[in-house]
Amino acid sequence: GRHSMLPRHVQRLGRDWITHWNGSQILALNSPVSSCMRWARHYPPWASFPLPISADFSANWRFPPFLGPWRQFLNSNWHLDNYTQSCCFHLPNPSMKSEGEEPLTKKRKLSGQDNASTPEQQTDLSDQKEVSCLSVAQNEEKHGSKKGTIKRHWEYFCQQSKTMKIAKNKGSDQSSTGSEAAFDFTVMSYNILSQNLLEDNSHLYRHCRQRLLIWTYRFPNILQEIKELDADVLCLQEVQEDHYRTEIKSSLESLGYHCEYKMRTGRKPDGCAICFKTSKFSLISSNPVEFFRRDIPLLDRDNVGLVLLLQPRFHCKANAAICIANTHLLYNPRRGDIKLTQLAMLLAEIASVAPQKDGSFCPIIICGDFNSVPGSPLYRFIKEGKLNYEGLAIGKVSGQEQFPRGQRILSIPIWPKKLGISQNCVYEIKQQPKEENAGEKLEAGKPDNTQKIAIASEKLSSKLRHHFKLSSVYSHYFPETGIPEVTTCHSRSAVTVDYIFYSAANDDTADQPGVEDSFCGGLKLLGRLALVTEKDLWTVNGLPNEKNSSDHLPLLAEFRLTER
Repeated sequence: GRHSMLPRHVQRLGRDWITHWNGSQILALNSPVSSCMRWARHYPPWASFPLPISADFSANWRFPPFLGPWRQFLNSNWHLDNYTQSCCFHLPNPSMKSEGEEPLTKKRKLSGQDNASTPEQQTDLSDQKEVSCLSVAQNEEKHGSKKGTIKRHWEYFCQQSKTMKIAKNKGSDQSSTGSEAAFDFTVMSYNILSQNLLEDNSHLYRHCRQRLLIWTYRFPNILQEIKELDADVLCLQEVQEDHYRTEIKSSLESLGYHCEYKMRTGRKPDGCAICFKTSKFSLISSNPVEFFRRDIPLLDRDNVGLVLLLQPRFHCKANAAICIANTHLLYNPRRGDIKLTQLAMLLAEIASVAPQKDGSFCPIIICGDFNSVPGSPLYRFIKEGKLNYEGLAIGKVSGQEQFPRGQRILSIPIWPKKLGISQNCVYEIKQQPKEENAGEKLEAGKPDNTQKIAIASEKLSSKLRHHFKLSSVYSHYFPETGIPEVTTCHSRSAVTVDYIFYSAANDDTADQPGVEDSFCGGLKLLGRLALVTEKDLWTVNGLPNEKNSSDHLPLLAEFRLTER
């Protein structure tokens, strides 16, 4: 058959086996496990095939004696379900990219695109990370089953929030005291992992059983998670269009949600969705944002955003509104210039949607997968409202790589003038049409000396700003230990890239530097669903697993809207 030349595969993979064995045997000494191997290029990356014997790993480990005729292996009596996937000793796929490498499916093929080579130390770190993840999974298997659930508890920041939750469960109305009306609601941000992206990047899920990666298994789990958490607003990323159309939208509508969706441009099959409970909100406006611009070479990626303006259903000021934004920024760690421009486009759209009649901004919540880590320049720009990017390398913008490969310095300005967005991340005044009344428009369009100076000054400025006072729902580190919180975990990394940012009320948090206090009322954070550590996740074999069917965890926060 097709595997009659087994020794050839052994020769081809032997070098990689020895390399990984040297790094892993110490962590698996004298540990009885059901041994199994993966043969690259002949089966799906998650398929595993156990050896015909059970072996006790030790320092004197040798290849088992089945490497003779292939028929001897075929005649061995084994069943896949009898073996625990997390105990499999995986062989690296020779075609696998190093950690941080952007999959080909996430690139738009354009001539002249730079292809930075991968440093050997980056590859070594990637391999060490993979061995570490596997080792944790193997060690935890000794102490218990991997079919457990991740324990996440609710963290309250306001004692009154608990009593309000009890009252809400009993069906009582929102309370109002004095001249201030309170409106409590919950918001979830959740990257649900597009099935197409899962299959295109299957090397990230080699620790998972094949059956756990099938959409018909994953979707009921995701839907059940949404039901149990019962958020009033859902911000979902990587929502595959055909799944949204055939089952996601109808399932959420049956739970009382109204859904708005924006698919990625080009040939990308997924997008962002914002869904809200019609019992809590009504829709004022829906504003999709496309980050791809055909006439701007910098903006050649298909990411999108979505901005909704919602009207709370409760008795207070007639102009009360909440702006909810959702996005999934570019992954590529080497293209911080694109990430910052995409973020500026989203902020500009929010700035055009959120203003109230009195000139102030309504409360704002921004959710999404920002593909940037806490403390990175992009993260600090969101929270602090300002960023001086002079001399900043494009590979350091998101902080995704310990040894950034993108060394080119950000240009000043980052994006061209014709994008129509200022360094303050707002839309510039649109130019008037060229065809009609050309003479009058020419005269009116001539800037005076003051305008010319302002434009020239802005072009030379390396400082980005935005006008929103934003805080993060999560603190990103556990205060007792300093261990990082994790929002995504797969075979190659476990980090925080998902966030919920919100415009805080004056009494909720300290004013952010460099930001104007221009909000009407504000949002008070009442509580959040606690995150976990990487070690916690590997006790249930990482993500996805039996109960959690995405490689991201859902983020959930409860807010109180106050209108004074």
